[in-house]
Amino acid sequence: MPGPTLLRSPLAIALAALTGLLLLGAAPAPVPDTVSGVDTAELPAPARDSLPLISELTATHCPELPPLWVVAQVQAESGWDPALASRREGGPAGLYQFGQRNWVAAGGQTWTSDPPSGDADVLSAEAHLRVAVPWVCANLRAVTAHLQATGKPTTPLDAMLVCHIAGCGRVTGSATGIPVAGEASCGERCAEVVRRYVAAVHSNLERFAAPVPEPAAATPPALAAPAAWTGGATGCELPDPTGDGCLTGATHHGLEAAGAAFGGWTDGPTIRSAGCWDEHAWNPRSDHSRGKACDLFPTAPGTFAEGADLDSGWRVAEWFRSNAEPLQVKYLIWQGRYWDPGVEDQGGWGRRYTGGGVYDVRDATGGHFDHVHVSFRE
Repeated sequence: MPGPTLLRSPLAIALAALTGLLLLGAAPAPVPDTVSGVDTAELPAPARDSLPLISELTATHCPELPPLWVVAQVQAESGWDPALASRREGGPAGLYQFGQRNWVAAGGQTWTSDPPSGDADVLSAEAHLRVAVPWVCANLRAVTAHLQATGKPTTPLDAMLVCHIAGCGRVTGSATGIPVAGEASCGERCAEVVRRYVAAVHSNLERFAAPVPEPAAATPPALAAPAAWTGGATGCELPDPTGDGCLTGATHHGLEAAGAAFGGWTDGPTIRSAGCWDEHAWNPRSDHSRGKACDLFPTAPGTFAEGADLDSGWRVAEWFRSNAEPLQVKYLIWQGRYWDPGVEDQGGWGRRYTGGGVYDVRDATGGHFDHVHVSFRE
């Protein structure tokens, strides 16, 4: 299995703070166990032992890389056997199955025998992770910059996987970021290996994902169905009543409908505050910068919703979900969960939100634990 290849391009990603989003090098704030992302009971023993180090490395140096993805990718590479090594010269070794050339380029020590001897740092779980996680993070940031610049639809985390298994040139040289046969010097076998690898990591993500809280059990009072948006697709033309910028017709209509249903969206009994248009320079693909999304806060920004605030957030999320068709809802994110009309519930409400390689999902704002994000189709 080929080792990872670092993409040589400017890292132009702006990891700006978004109301509590961790900055590079900032000390991580304590978060509830429910947002760790990893079900430790399902992990192999070596993964369980390494999880505190993984959390430390990602939180302090690469918050956009969820620990769950580290666990899932290493499972696909080595099955969490730190001593796994090829017998061919310079062949892959260790948890991430680095070839010697890339291991040394990443900062690891050259091994003096093939396979490496048992005391080689490439075969030490701790030493390996301390070298590998920053290298994987560098690839993640490089492909994120490339995807943002080109508008390719692949998520940064999936492109990171392609970069590792087939080389970052397969990301830059393909139309979507994931090569098909005939693209980026990738033949049928290459494309199949990439497809199977990405699928295997995704299977591991589901296997190791921590349980998530269910929506509030109490049945809220019935709310009147909102009037449907019938104006069709518009540009970002209407003033954003939550601040500077503009909104599309459907977004403006959805915001006003939520305000009417929940008693306002400024210091209201359910929605304390809201924000819609935003430049989102660190994520140009965001619907916020196109006036097609709003964030509705049932609690103070930067804090994890609890008690009545948590119940309020679930009411808002469920109301938009129940009225997705008339309000032209594209997708929702709340409590570390993502939902759109085509998603089947997986382990709770919608599926686990990954942050897309941009946001730290363990953070109150990055994981959407303090606000309901609503994107509109029109």
